[in-house]
Amino acid sequence: MAGDCTWRKSSYSGNADAGNECVEVAFAQVVRVRDSKNTAGPELKFSVEAWQGFIGAR
Repeated sequence: MAGDCTWRKSSYSGNADAGNECVEVAFAQVVRVRDSKNTAGPELKFSVEAWQGFIGAR
């Protein structure tokens, strides 16, 4: 399933202040989120509506 979308790494990736704790996001039928250091590991999946609510809650 990981090969069916394009992953985008957080703009904070590699920032020393972030401690290299970064995520990647892919937009497909659902929004997928994974740990950028463990790309073969588990993913979180959100509906587009739930993701929009999350990023709009700043």
